[in-house]
Amino acid sequence: MFALVDCNNFYASCERVFDPTLNGKPVVVLSNNDGCVKARSNEAKALDIPMGAPAFQFQEIFNKHKVNIFPPIMPYTAI
Repeated sequence: MFALVDCNNFYASCERVFDPTLNGKPVVVLSNNDGCVKARSNEAKALDIPMGAPAFQFQEIFNKHKVNIFPPIMPYTAI
């Protein structure tokens, strides 16, 4: 058995596994304690949303580009 894990945007990829309609759309997953960006899809990276950025500072970009924002889901770490 083989597995491929893309750790570069792992949590964003997990969201896409459970909701394939997110493919090709910008996805951001926030940290659980401070609301900072901890995972970005390639589409979100193209919007220059930096890793670790406080989400409230990028709300205008999120709204303008319809970025899909998700809270952390801890069971993904056990996959």
